[in-house]
Amino acid sequence: QVQLVESGGGEVQAGSSLRLSCAASARTFSSYATGWFRQAPGKEREFVAAISWRGDMTNYADSVKGRFTISKDNAKNTMYLQMNNLQLEDTAVYYCARGTIPSSNVRLYNAWGQGTQVTVAS
Repeated sequence: QVQLVESGGGEVQAGSSLRLSCAASARTFSSYATGWFRQAPGKEREFVAAISWRGDMTNYADSVKGRFTISKDNAKNTMYLQMNNLQLEDTAVYYCARGTIPSSNVRLYNAWGQGTQVTVAS
């Protein structure tokens, strides 16, 4: 059973940047599509970004396009989410997940990390 562990969350001011990391316990990023989702209090989990197993395809939610960048380092079994110009509405718990295609559909992901909190303050 693969384990996914997120890190890099924290509290920042609006307009700041953060980089989240997701480390896998097994070779995951070179074999599966993977993605980032987030969940704010009282809201459903929503798609943020995804990347294909080859890394040649990426997919972003409209709300983060131009601000967030997903990437990965297969040799390190690690995926990243660079978040720039953070806004108050980006406050959420961020989860990484393993899936079959770089889809925005949460149901297509079958392994999840425990999440890391990102809080954006004004």
